[in-house]
Amino acid sequence: MSSSSTDHTLAVEVVDSMERMSGRYPGQRRSSARGAAFRATFAPTGAAAALTTAAHLQTRPVPATVRFSNSEGNPHTPDTAPVTRGMATRFHLHDGSDTDLIALTVPRFVAATPREFLELTEALRPDLVTHQPDLARVHAFVGAHPHLAEAVAQQPPVPVSYASAAYWAIHAFVWVDAAGTRQPVRYRWEPEAGRLGLTADEAASRTAHYLTDELHQRLEQGPVAFVLRVQLADPDDPTHDPSTVWPDHRREIIAGRLEITAPADDQDHWDKQAFNPTRVTTSIQLSDDPVLAFRAHAYAESHLRRSHNR
Repeated sequence: MSSSSTDHTLAVEVVDSMERMSGRYPGQRRSSARGAAFRATFAPTGAAAALTTAAHLQTRPVPATVRFSNSEGNPHTPDTAPVTRGMATRFHLHDGSDTDLIALTVPRFVAATPREFLELTEALRPDLVTHQPDLARVHAFVGAHPHLAEAVAQQPPVPVSYASAAYWAIHAFVWVDAAGTRQPVRYRWEPEAGRLGLTADEAASRTAHYLTDELHQRLEQGPVAFVLRVQLADPDDPTHDPSTVWPDHRREIIAGRLEITAPADDQDHWDKQAFNPTRVTTSIQLSDDPVLAFRAHAYAESHLRRSHNR
């Protein structure tokens, strides 16, 4: 069996498992099912220009579209739930092409390989009676994969606002400069409003759609901004494992500033779009991270099902 066929078969298994974990909702994404899209502009600082010739990281601003969401495949999950949030950004390049950056409110992924992710989704499958994951199964998974204990246990705070959370792209990418020199990097969106979370009691008092409503209200007062901080790997930093993080003292640069100005004009259009972390542009390459490469297959399978209202 070819590598492509193997990846497709595993993608089908993973998406099937995600449906068992979150429920099946025809026409919806299998993760990040409910979200909202916004218009934005990304202004690069030029600090990345010596490390990559990627067009949106030079000096000329580019338009962008940002979709905020929660991580659940259930579109009815309320904003008050203690789940991961997502920030998917599509940069609209001046040559008519696009490149995507997908980030989450956690710094590491919950698995180091696609097969481990499949095993975790199976472990998290809700019990038919309690409708909650069987903790014994989850503990057994962590016991069999102790290197994932920190990743599985991570719990981001429920944010005050989509505008008050940090978002990590979790995978390593490789920048290539004009001479062909390669530099592995990791991205993080840092909110200019600062990181602000809610206590459990505060979250319980919010409405089911408070994050989207709050961001609409905030934008009526002015733009919302994030800076794109990029961590530069040392030669011995692993690029293949998204369940690990690089040391905090690694050099960082500020590659640009994203300013969100208003809701996107056509929410239905953006609900149908498939953001993809492997949609990179010239002078940005995928690392040797197997989860990153696999996400293209899983996203394609999810998009196929929802486009056929399955």
